[in-house]
Amino acid sequence: MYLLTYDISDDKLRTRFSKFLSRYGRRVQHSVFEIKNSERVLNNISTEIRTCFEKQFSQSDSVLVYSIGDHDCIGKFGYAKNEDSDLLVL
Repeated sequence: MYLLTYDISDDKLRTRFSKFLSRYGRRVQHSVFEIKNSERVLNNISTEIRTCFEKQFSQSDSVLVYSIGDHDCIGKFGYAKNEDSDLLVL
């Protein structure tokens, strides 16, 4: 699994970037996406970021990608801890 975070100052570019990422993973916070895909898919994402988005980034923009292994511990609190389980409301 990969965690991709971004800080992009331009509103239009940030919106386009988040729509691009939503094709590959799910948004877990405003500027954080969880991507459960193969390394090959991550390479495709990285290539598209380099070729389509990076040249539009300002000096203050950044994108960070973290690889999270199967044995890494992820603490979830509040709403986040309920997202992974199905809730039945009657």
